[in-house]
Amino acid sequence: MRKAWIVLLGLAVLVIGLIPLNAASAASAAQIKLDAKYKTYESFIVIDKSLNKLAYFKEGKLVKTFPVATGAKPSYTPEGLFVIQEKIKNRPYYKEKIKGGDPKNPLGDRWFGLKVPLKNGQVSYAYGIHGTNNEKSIGKYVSAGCIRMHNKDVRWLYEQVPRKTLVLIQK
Repeated sequence: MRKAWIVLLGLAVLVIGLIPLNAASAASAAQIKLDAKYKTYESFIVIDKSLNKLAYFKEGKLVKTFPVATGAKPSYTPEGLFVIQEKIKNRPYYKEKIKGGDPKNPLGDRWFGLKVPLKNGQVSYAYGIHGTNNEKSIGKYVSAGCIRMHNKDVRWLYEQVPRKTLVLIQK
């Protein structure tokens, strides 16, 4: 009889311990809000580096959130308001000369290229939202500046988001 009570007590502690974790997960997704000035856009993306989450909004309503990986250092992933300049399936990884579609390609098979103004007045097209060949990196701070997504997630997003969609990256 005493063993049964100990087992029940242990289960109760386990269940009670899990409740805050689930509530925290729901709260973290709910923390990404769309500022009223952006609610009129057909599509809008908010990336929160502190949560490593990407939120996709359509006509001002949250459609879906995704876990992402961002810069290994906070300064690596730029912050600000950017535009999706290009959408590419199977983009080559030029730095290492890896063809698009190759399983070794760290960009996965979908690429959203961002137009990022630099402090010196020039523009960079080197930052993007893309898939990955390292799915275990998602949720971590590991990239050289791009935003990595699970391949299944970036494929879904690719079908939803048109070019010229605004992307707000914040801490």
